[in-house]
Amino acid sequence: MNKVKLNFKPNFRRLYSLEKATVGSAGFDLVAATENNVILNPGSSSIIPCGFSMEMPTNLEAQVRPRSGLALKNMITVLNSPGTIDSDYRGEVCVILINHSKSDFIVEHGMRIAQLIFCELPNVSIMEADSLSETVRGKGGFGSTGLIKDDNK
Repeated sequence: MNKVKLNFKPNFRRLYSLEKATVGSAGFDLVAATENNVILNPGSSSIIPCGFSMEMPTNLEAQVRPRSGLALKNMITVLNSPGTIDSDYRGEVCVILINHSKSDFIVEHGMRIAQLIFCELPNVSIMEADSLSETVRGKGGFGSTGLIKDDNK
């Protein structure tokens, strides 16, 4: 089992449970560790502090992902989703939230704003090559595989 250490800023430890919300939860809730409420105007984004920094093994990365309820009900999501936190980062964990709605959204102190998922990284070796193998898709890029597969054509 990988062990991750959390270092809480003063007065913010009480915001967190160090356990997942349910046995089947993939991630850990991240909450707004703000001194005051933050107003996200329509179309705007803001960095929301989470009140802790962490240390994790070098074979892990942490991904900051949106909460589905905030996205569905309020059109609030993580701007750089998923946001990557590298194992050598020791600063405060923060979330970049964006408001896609047409109304102001208030981020309240202690509000669950995102989730943190830990992923094990593969051991990868990158090398230069003079050529690459051929595939059916080839150089086909964005949208090149179509939207729907129609076997009748």
